[in-house]
Amino acid sequence: MENIYTFKNLTQQTMCHHLVTQKEPTAPYSFSLALHTNEEPSQILKNRNLLKEYFPKMNFVVANQTHSSNIHIVTKSQEIGWQKLEEAIEDCDALITNQPNIMLTILTADCVPILLLDPKQKVVSAIHAGWKGTEQEIVFKTVEKMKEKFNSNPSDIIAGVAPSIGKCCYEVDWNVAQHFENIENAYEKIGEKYMLDLPYINKSQLLKAGLKEENIELSNVCTACEVEHYFSYRKENGCSGRFMSMIGIVI
Repeated sequence: MENIYTFKNLTQQTMCHHLVTQKEPTAPYSFSLALHTNEEPSQILKNRNLLKEYFPKMNFVVANQTHSSNIHIVTKSQEIGWQKLEEAIEDCDALITNQPNIMLTILTADCVPILLLDPKQKVVSAIHAGWKGTEQEIVFKTVEKMKEKFNSNPSDIIAGVAPSIGKCCYEVDWNVAQHFENIENAYEKIGEKYMLDLPYINKSQLLKAGLKEENIELSNVCTACEVEHYFSYRKENGCSGRFMSMIGIVI
């Protein structure tokens, strides 16, 4: 597997593995990893198995994402939803664990994936934030859950905001933009349209939750601009492919 994206801040932490996949032109469906988009499951599983070879000791966990603010804590080191869609965690958009050798995963094609690590309490999280999840402050709620369940101090948490559609390309109507009108610089109005900055809004929520700005790394990669590397639902007019962002603690 040649094409990946990683964060500098998380790479420095030897207690965790992480990466963000990219398109592989020679792989089935350009290395899509989604079982929920009606592609041939056996071909998607070929891609997933190749990814698993990259992290042979890890048990991969997948959720059926629904643009909610629902958070699930993974308590056992076992594979969930990796081989079969119906075995994935239902109705969930943020995963948290303190168990070693679990790889928490998020599937996206424009929405914002966020990876969190608390190196002191040894807790990780993977979050899916589209505009609906962002409006529900799923990132803020996830940090609060890490505090509540694992005694995490937000100032210790390291965050990576992975490739997603950027302000440059995410055009929305007022019915979406209005949810963020109280956040300074959340969007730019151009004519009757609004260019929404979801990565920035999620960074703002992380700061609100108590993370230090120097601990938050934004990829600054727009999936629509770099569609040759990432699936983009907007740019590709409803593509079925999804790339995967993941993080896990290792021992």
